[in-house]
Amino acid sequence: MRPDPPSFPHISCHEFAGTIVSLSANPSGIAKNYRVGQKVGAPGKSDHAGYSVFCSKANNNGINRNGGFSEYAVVDARQVALLPEEISPVDAAPLMCAGITIFGALKRCKLERGQRVGIVGAGGGLGHLGLQFAIAMGLRTLGVDAADGPLQLARDLKTDAQIVDARTEKAELIVQRIGEEDGESKSANMGLDAVIILPEGQSVGIPRSRPIRHSLTSQKGFDYGMKLLKNHGICVVVSFPEAGFHVSARDLVFRDITVTGSLVSSNKTLHEMLDFAAKHNVKAVSKTFPLDNLNGLVEEYNKAAGGKLVVDMSL
Repeated sequence: MRPDPPSFPHISCHEFAGTIVSLSANPSGIAKNYRVGQKVGAPGKSDHAGYSVFCSKANNNGINRNGGFSEYAVVDARQVALLPEEISPVDAAPLMCAGITIFGALKRCKLERGQRVGIVGAGGGLGHLGLQFAIAMGLRTLGVDAADGPLQLARDLKTDAQIVDARTEKAELIVQRIGEEDGESKSANMGLDAVIILPEGQSVGIPRSRPIRHSLTSQKGFDYGMKLLKNHGICVVVSFPEAGFHVSARDLVFRDITVTGSLVSSNKTLHEMLDFAAKHNVKAVSKTFPLDNLNGLVEEYNKAAGGKLVVDMSL
């Protein structure tokens, strides 16, 4: 994420979790709520009173300040979240950024049970968690991807989500099919109520230097998602390609489509997300690596198979 990191050596990772081994000699009032031995997660950002993820001076763990790829990490008690008993640190780590980001994006859609949502980039790190969250929220869910590995991962979750291959299925035909399912005859009312555009929508995974065969480009993924929306729908953008997006003014003016962005959500939502994940058994499909095989993780990442890759310090 240029221009970061600011210098080397640099400790990466902005989503991590572990066990409290000590507290400050003079703990704050919030820190006194924690004890040694408890398992906590540490997200990349904090929104505690007086702070904001949108602050121009904000720092992010693992990006422009040191993160969690180390045996020990010093964290602010205002930032961490106590893990439910059902969630291990290995399972919690991907939830600290990917989980809270997609959970927050789904809440940004402001949908009610039974409404329709689409996730473009459904087989990636955020997307496959989004499929699980959306179904558990009672939303009729459509997952979109354009690479074999992520598509297979999305299907293997065995949720009730419909999974479509953007390489072979035209958005217009999907909208027509949805209209028929809903018994809707007016084209303006056919389609999804909301769509979420994820970074995986551009290549399945965070932007990388090496191109992935058959992947959606940023713009094609965005356009595909917009075509899936019914009139008055909402497009929630989580992806941030360097070139940005071209947005059709006709969609905004004549179809009343709303386009909004979503970063991460609040610490209150973080706790809500963890409780929700524990209750509905939402977990990232992940592969673990010891720190001394970090290069192996990078090789696996470049295969673009989807899911999450986790460094486990206990290995």
